[in-house]
Amino acid sequence: MAGFPAGFSGDPDRLLALAGAALDEAAPRFVEGVGAPASVAKGPADFATDLDLELERRIAGAVAESTGVPVHGEEYGGPAVDEGTVWVLDPIDGTFNYSAGYPATGTLLGLLHDGRPVAGLAWFPLVGDSFFGHVQGPVRNGGEELPPLGDGGLDDAMIAVGSFSRGSNGRFPGDYRYAILGEVSRRVARVRQFGSTGVDLAYTAAGVLGGAVVFGHHPWDNAAGAALVLAGGGRVTDLAGEEWHVGADSVLAGSPVVHDELLGVVRSVGAPSDYRGDPGHSGTLSY
Repeated sequence: MAGFPAGFSGDPDRLLALAGAALDEAAPRFVEGVGAPASVAKGPADFATDLDLELERRIAGAVAESTGVPVHGEEYGGPAVDEGTVWVLDPIDGTFNYSAGYPATGTLLGLLHDGRPVAGLAWFPLVGDSFFGHVQGPVRNGGEELPPLGDGGLDDAMIAVGSFSRGSNGRFPGDYRYAILGEVSRRVARVRQFGSTGVDLAYTAAGVLGGAVVFGHHPWDNAAGAALVLAGGGRVTDLAGEEWHVGADSVLAGSPVVHDELLGVVRSVGAPSDYRGDPGHSGTLSY
């Protein structure tokens, strides 16, 4: 089981309880606002809704006040995420899903210390799941303690793979992502794409999914789920196999066996630079 980052001295169970209460209080408004249209353009196929802004203000204020720990949110920013102790908040992960009324969407809150994961909460009010835990475990869903991740391999697993446009040429070119998807699909029982990093990682931590391949780098997408997978006894690195931290450019997560097998699959397709086309074309899809 993972240990707390050096220098962290807080009470993670207390912090989780206080933060969870804030997410519970905001959950009815999350449900009420489903279907909210795009209101703030953020990039290619990426936007925020008025509910993103409202929920971030509400949750960030409540969490900072109750826990005494500052909050960095996706929409409004905040303190540096790579030093000290800080919460990282995504008020609506899977915004496209949220606007469409597809229930693979939720609120993510990760606790970091010097850029390393301490604890995570992933609330999915549309399906009634609320996962939380710190890196020394266990993972809980509401009042239920979940068992640690098992030792099964890729052959029996569902694996979540992040979304992509094959024509993109950003940090991880579309053809590179496509190659990983193809190789993963040859090895696993099923591949799934939910359009929500929070779903991918939280349900990996819960043992529903065997693992997840995440091409995104945003800390508000990744911090909560990284902590939860560690809480479940899993492994979390970037696609190169380096230990995950807030500056990592990607996430590879799963039980220890699945993670290592996935890492072998990723390495088998070569480096992202092998797939890069026109350097003037960029803009990967985000959630």
